[in-house]
Amino acid sequence: MATTELVDNDVNGTGGPEVDSKYRLIILAAKRSKQLQRGAQPRIEIDPQKHKPTRIALEEVMRGRVHFTIKEDGQKEG
Repeated sequence: MATTELVDNDVNGTGGPEVDSKYRLIILAAKRSKQLQRGAQPRIEIDPQKHKPTRIALEEVMRGRVHFTIKEDGQKEG
């Protein structure tokens, strides 16, 4: 089974794999939402006072502003 990991260093909207399933979209948005709740700045122009972190995160993922890597089972980090 593959796992999904967020990458924080590339925020310009280029590179990286596309979201290939609804399941991966939800996992990415949930992880990004946690980052936003912990104080991360939104990567899109949106008023954080009017929108919840989950909505902001989902929009970021759909616009390609959240980058991630897919690791297969047994693949080591590093």
